Amino acid sequence: MTQFNDIKFIAFDLDGTLLDSVPDLADAAEKTMQALGRPSVTAEQVTTWIGNGADILIGRCLSQSLDIDPELDPALHRDARQLFDRFYEEGGHQKSALYPGVKETLAAFHAAGVPMAIVTNKPAQFVPHLLEEHGIAGFFVDVIGGDTFPKKKPDPFALHWLMEKHQLAARDMLMVGDSRNDILAAKAATCYVVGLTYGYNYGQPISASDPDIVLDHFSQLAEVVTLGS
Repeated sequence: MTQFNDIKFIAFDLDGTLLDSVPDLADAAEKTMQALGRPSVTAEQVTTWIGNGADILIGRCLSQSLDIDPELDPALHRDARQLFDRFYEEGGHQKSALYPGVKETLAAFHAAGVPMAIVTNKPAQFVPHLLEEHGIAGFFVDVIGGDTFPKKKPDPFALHWLMEKHQLAARDMLMVGDSRNDILAAKAATCYVVGLTYGYNYGQPISASDPDIVLDHFSQLAEVVTLGS
C-alpha cells in the first residue's frame, strides 16, 4: 500500500468524509421543496447532488437533476436557498453522525502534533457548530467553508492559502476527501490526496478521479501516513 512520508499537515473534507450528513441535508431540501410546492426529493437523490455547496445543491433539487436547468428562475433559486438554510439550521443536525473511526483517528493525529484543517464546500456558518457537536472542533487549526474565500473546491485556492499560511511545500500536505472536487483541488495544488470510497461522489467510484490512494475506511489513514518532523 502507498505510504505518505513526512506529512506535516492534513486537510479534510467534511460531508461524506468525516460526517454522514445526508439525512439532515435531505430533510432540509425536502422541506424546502414542499414549502415552494415543488416535486419532492429523496435522500438517494440528495446523496448524488451534494459536494458543490448549498447553492448548487438547491439548484439541482429545483431542477430534479445533477444538471441545473439553465432557465431556472434566479429569484426562485435565491428564495429556495434562504429556506434551505433556515430548515437546515432549525433541524439541529440531529441525524448527522461521524463515520466509524473518525474521532479516534483524528485524536491520534492530534496527539502526534500534526496540524489539521477542514476544507469543505458547506457554507461556513454551519461548520463550527457541527464540529463542536461531534466533539472534534479542537483538532483543527483552520476551518474553511465553501464561502470563506471567493473560490471553492475543485479550485485549489484554499489549499494554496493553507500552504502559504503554514509555510508548507506541496509535498508536506495531504488532502483527504470523498469527492472528485477534493481530488481535483489537491491535484491542482500538487499535494497528496486520499480518496475515500464510502462518501458522496455523484454516484461515481472515487477511483475514477485517480487519487494517490483509495481507502475504504477512515481508520486506514493511520496505516498510510508517516508524519514529518
